[in-house]
Amino acid sequence: MSADLQLCPGCGSQLAAVDGPTHAYMTSSPACWAAFNAVIAREFADPGLMDIHRLTVDAWAVQHPGDGSRRAIQSVGLHLARLWVQLDQGISGPTANAAMLGFAERKADLPELPPRQVYTVTVAYVVDASEPDAHRSAVMTWARAVWTDWADQHEFIRQWAIGGSK
Repeated sequence: MSADLQLCPGCGSQLAAVDGPTHAYMTSSPACWAAFNAVIAREFADPGLMDIHRLTVDAWAVQHPGDGSRRAIQSVGLHLARLWVQLDQGISGPTANAAMLGFAERKADLPELPPRQVYTVTVAYVVDASEPDAHRSAVMTWARAVWTDWADQHEFIRQWAIGGSK
């Protein structure tokens, strides 16, 4: 890896190195955190992209499992559950958010899920997709890839989300 690139310890992306902050408890490089913030800033700037904003947040969150704290463990499970709702159930927008709020009432029983060793698509795929259609397409590709990367946990997440597993 070139000296001017940073490897993200969470998702494995390689992005132009920057100095700066990282998330409070989700493990990332400063470059990855900056890329994520650029992506969500684009979404907030264009109301037409807000319907995919939750996919962006969920994809990034589950790729950065964090510091092992209870909130980091819960974050992965809750964001995976909302990916399930959106990608498998076809629920979006405020309804997907309401589902996640309902899941959060049971977050204490989420176990730590085994972290992925590699991700097929990361925020690096999305960050340069500046046109709205390209951005939307890149986020959809990213979210679907992340959900697929967690395929071994799909049944657990489904069962937990419907209240059948602890």
